[in-house]
Amino acid sequence: MRITIPVAKVLAALLAEPGVERYGLDLMRMTGLPSGTLYPVLHRLRAAGWLAGDWEAIDPVAVGRPARRYYRLTAQGVAEARRALADLRAVIPDGRPSWGGTGPTEAPAW
Repeated sequence: MRITIPVAKVLAALLAEPGVERYGLDLMRMTGLPSGTLYPVLHRLRAAGWLAGDWEAIDPVAVGRPARRYYRLTAQGVAEARRALADLRAVIPDGRPSWGGTGPTEAPAW
């Protein structure tokens, strides 16, 4: 899989807490990516087998909102994401990417 900056941001966000399921808006906040960038990345990761996505089992009328799709890295995804980010760090001079900000919604530090 080609590791672009948006892909790296999503992988870093998911690896911050690999056991926690995240939904789209949560990932947009963590990565700073717009939905038009995030969802194609999630689709690519799912197609590669790195990511699982399951719809929450709720009654949208009772809850007052649409069901969310929650994403989590698969076991293969955790291993591949760690390898991909390690490879990326190896080619970045100071070992850290520039995420373009310092706020709490930024991708986790490496």
